[in-house]
Amino acid sequence: MTVAGASLNVVAALGDHARRVPLRRALSLPTNDGGFTHFNYQQMAEASDACAWGLRAAGIERGTKTALMVKPGPDLFTLLFGLFKVGAVPVVVDPGMGLSRMLRGYQAVGVEAFIGIPVAQLVRLAKPAALSSVATVVTVGQRLGWGGTTLTELMEHGRSRGVFPLATTTSDDPLLISFTTGSTGPPKPAVMTHGGVAAMLRHITGLLQPDDGDVTLVTMPVMAIMDLLVGCSAVLAPMDASKPGDVDAAVITSTINAFGCRHMFASPALLQRLVEHGAPLPSLRSVVSGGAPVSSTLVAALRAQLGPDARLETTYGATEALPISSIEASEILAETSSLTARGHGTCIGRPMPGLDLRLAAVVDGPIARWADTHEVAAGDVGEIVIRGDIVSPRYHDAPAANTLHKIEGDWHRTGDLGFVDDVGRLWFAGRKSHRVLTATGPLLSVQVEGIFNAHPDVARSALVGVGSVGEQQLLPVVCIELRHPSNGAPVHQEQVRRELRDLARQHALTAGVDTFLFHPSFPVDLRHNAKIKREELAAWARLVLQPRPLSTSVVALRAIPIIGWVLVLVGLLLPLTPLWRVLWGIDVFFSVVVHGLQLLVALPVAKRAGQPAALAVFMTFLLGVTWWKPLQLALDGGLDTPLDTPGKNTVQP
Repeated sequence: MTVAGASLNVVAALGDHARRVPLRRALSLPTNDGGFTHFNYQQMAEASDACAWGLRAAGIERGTKTALMVKPGPDLFTLLFGLFKVGAVPVVVDPGMGLSRMLRGYQAVGVEAFIGIPVAQLVRLAKPAALSSVATVVTVGQRLGWGGTTLTELMEHGRSRGVFPLATTTSDDPLLISFTTGSTGPPKPAVMTHGGVAAMLRHITGLLQPDDGDVTLVTMPVMAIMDLLVGCSAVLAPMDASKPGDVDAAVITSTINAFGCRHMFASPALLQRLVEHGAPLPSLRSVVSGGAPVSSTLVAALRAQLGPDARLETTYGATEALPISSIEASEILAETSSLTARGHGTCIGRPMPGLDLRLAAVVDGPIARWADTHEVAAGDVGEIVIRGDIVSPRYHDAPAANTLHKIEGDWHRTGDLGFVDDVGRLWFAGRKSHRVLTATGPLLSVQVEGIFNAHPDVARSALVGVGSVGEQQLLPVVCIELRHPSNGAPVHQEQVRRELRDLARQHALTAGVDTFLFHPSFPVDLRHNAKIKREELAAWARLVLQPRPLSTSVVALRAIPIIGWVLVLVGLLLPLTPLWRVLWGIDVFFSVVVHGLQLLVALPVAKRAGQPAALAVFMTFLLGVTWWKPLQLALDGGLDTPLDTPGKNTVQP
């Protein structure tokens, strides 16, 4: 237990390891030629000391909120530990969130320093309003006339200064500000304190149970900080950390085996890739999964690839608190998976030691004090509310978020629903914002989906509601992503639909569920590639179930690009006068180049709508903005809904 307000700088552990085991390999980073570059603890400590001296000379000091737009690599970790040593507060925004969200996050926090590669500096110059609070600029790479200093200059300034005296901080002082994924709303800036991170380290160490100097595989770059503070040797996986679902499993497997990695934290999407690859992973002693519920099918398959003494833990947590609870694979396979298939939800294990956990009555609005609500009865579903060392105490300068997610007395509302069984295990029933309010009562996403995920042809399912929330008469719709057989045999949707309806009628929970739609590939969150974006699926389901004709104006506007293509064809077949040749060239530019550039927007819109990429390319070149813009408006709840037929997704009576 960390004493509130006690003197603590969690980063001191890096210096302790550097003095105790200076030549131990601390960090291994992939290089462009397929190899790795290595740094020992002494090198990490000395580099971050030099960086800290330079940062302080540049005006970055205790409390300075600092934006970091630097690619994973040696410079990133040197800067992170340098910032921690001076007591500055890095602001961590997942680049997968998109540029506009990232800049809005920096603007909301009011970052005072900006450290970035040249491309990031150009973004800063192009969006001055979003970063108007920045007073100090550092370029990682070549500075091209935009002022400030460079990382090279900072390092030169501090290289001969020796050990940097750590900033005097307490357990309550912020170590960093980390944004939530924004998978169910706007990203929120969670304040992570020195005491909170120290508590996380204790719990993560308890899960991994590393021996001194064990090698860990890092699939999320920021998690390497934890490994280095624990004293492990961290190997950064050769992958795009924003796309864990697209990793090359053979490369990940060979990295694990080449380094003899003992521990790994990974999202279910990455673990699924390893399972599909199927190669043994004998060196791993513990694997921890987090970010989204893990299916028992995945747990069983991955367990078979690990050694007999390896532990496979699935954890539950959030940006604001990690980990909250954990359960080992053997308990899932022996006890809880069968209950999941009967609609209990996903068992996420027992709460971490020292964590207070309550289940509050489900309300959508703020809860200022416990007196304003009540705990649900034993075994009933309520909102999971927690208090403890690992919990972020607040969101930075976000009063609305604090009002909605915090309760007097340091309690944090997770926004998740669940219940505790008679042996003290916590079960996850779904997000509060994902419950579907039907005429016969609320349906909870994860409980319902567990029933249909048990079907052998279902890769995953997602419960959404279509209709008017105000009337609380939503039609429950289950979106289905089919599993593709390894032998390439086709899966017959109508047969699966009939079987799912039969399955629904076997359970009281789903007896009223009768509508199933097949989606080619579910939209997922950007950080873990595993959390299903049910809001986007709900918009898609509405598009399929409640189509409305295009407005007359859109139909008329579509004549323009079609006429353009007719003129292109005429120019290819017939001789033209010089004037018409010029007009023909302009027409070709708009029909080909301008329509082609629109694919940058059209393809993501088509993916949200469940449309094949090939169709999106054809329709965008043919109709341009008059095709994808009405589709985008329909998905966002606008009035113009395309006439494009949903094909096999049409609901059958």
